Amino acid sequence: MTKARETDLYLPVKAFLEDQGYVVKSEVGAADVVAVRGAEPPVVVELKLGFSLALFHQCVARLKVSDDVYMAIARQTGKRFAKAVKENTALARRLGLGLITVRLSDGLVEVHCDPGPYAPRKSAKRQQQLLREFARRQGDPNAGGQTRAGLVTAYRQDAVKLAVYLFEVGASKGADVAREAGVPKATAMMRDNHYGWFEKVEKGIYGLTPAGAEAVSASGRILGTG
Repeated sequence: MTKARETDLYLPVKAFLEDQGYVVKSEVGAADVVAVRGAEPPVVVELKLGFSLALFHQCVARLKVSDDVYMAIARQTGKRFAKAVKENTALARRLGLGLITVRLSDGLVEVHCDPGPYAPRKSAKRQQQLLREFARRQGDPNAGGQTRAGLVTAYRQDAVKLAVYLFEVGASKGADVAREAGVPKATAMMRDNHYGWFEKVEKGIYGLTPAGAEAVSASGRILGTG
């Protein structure tokens, strides 16, 4: 099987643009592909087999000669590529670039976004979630840039408060734990048992598992006090 080359993308892209009335030529100046239709500004296309930061840099540089700049990528199969297309489409829009994929098996060209100004919509809900987590977080227990594994969230801090209370007092009613630990959702959290720290002793009463007792030993760091 012959290995794909960037030049394999050219003819499908050329045919796609010619169908829209463009005159297309390759390797004009620094551009891989230039297409012209009448007196309209030129369309510039950069051909690559895969996504890379260098490709985005290259396309941004082409914005100096035209507002209509596309990156054309060889289409692949699988969920990983589909995710890459989705994420890079969003990035292309942010930068005012267009994104095209080319299926080399049959020359199918698909336009995922066109060049142009883009103003992303802000999500009030996500902003509120961010600020709520910030406000609830006690101290600053995480190292910036760490992986999600072991990340200390406000939810985890609340769970530790429950574990500390049960460690000191013993099995208790959910309402008592909620009041004394200052965690309104204590009963639901112990019932859901996300971390495996709690166990139901009897109706409405919860105790601590060995894993919960171990979590108490790290409570200083998690609660931002150690």
